Amino acid sequence: MRDVPITEARGRLSAIVDKARREPVFLTRRNQRVAAVVEAEYLERLLADAEELADIHAVDAAWEETERLGETPIPWEEVKNDLGL
Repeated sequence: MRDVPITEARGRLSAIVDKARREPVFLTRRNQRVAAVVEAEYLERLLADAEELADIHAVDAAWEETERLGETPIPWEEVKNDLGL
């Protein structure tokens, strides 16, 4: 039951949700996957991981920009001292 047509899913929602607790269930329309039913905790982990990955990409982009502009990063300790922290 990994791929289920939407028309079929309407009558089997409870079974699909039960199955989704073990593995993703893909809903299809015209044999194309259009949605997925997944366990809520799994989705929450995916979203948290995606956010962390976006942060990592942002840091990488900032370092690349620093290098491209020939700038010298300011050490964190110096920033804290300047701010009186």
